Amino acid sequence: MSRYLGSVCKLCRREKEKLFLKGERCSSNCALNRKRGKNSPGQHGTLKVKMSDYAKHLREKQKARRMYGLTEEQFSNYYKTAERMKGSTGDNLLKLLELRLDNVIYRLGLASSKKMARQIVNHGNILVNEKKIDVPRYRLKIGDVITFPEKYKANAVIKKLIEKTVSSVPAWLSFDKSRIAGTVVGEPFAGETSHPINSHLIVEYYSK
Repeated sequence: MSRYLGSVCKLCRREKEKLFLKGERCSSNCALNRKRGKNSPGQHGTLKVKMSDYAKHLREKQKARRMYGLTEEQFSNYYKTAERMKGSTGDNLLKLLELRLDNVIYRLGLASSKKMARQIVNHGNILVNEKKIDVPRYRLKIGDVITFPEKYKANAVIKKLIEKTVSSVPAWLSFDKSRIAGTVVGEPFAGETSHPINSHLIVEYYSK
């Protein structure tokens, strides 16, 4: 599968907002806070161009895709799945993205970025209902319990992250600090994503 190997700071500059792709480093050393970061990447980044409706739709889709670390094909497949579900396609899309295992690890505060969460899952360090799951796209459902193997609970980085995690956990998740266990207690609503996303613009992009 193809991966983006360039500077992730360029992605934030392209969208003109922080996507928190580097975790804590985005708060302390963000390119957007510097003079150069005010412009879009590339030789024409300093030009002031009025965005068309299509450009607004494209940028919102690209922002969401990059936030969740997906390829164009993966994101398009999520949209097709959301389209087949009952209810609002835009809300369904965000729900599917939020219920990815790597995203839930990030939302529980057990990783400083979604990239780190994906690595934790890929390395087999996550248990779902006591079974090892090493697929980041694994879709969680209500009642699923996420834990770490005992040997991983002593990890210094994880211990440091746990100290901050309680206040940041969304309402549709719960976290037991003593057990280092997270539980999916509900389904995420459209406004409960880790970053503001206008799903209506994404639906309009794919509807053209």
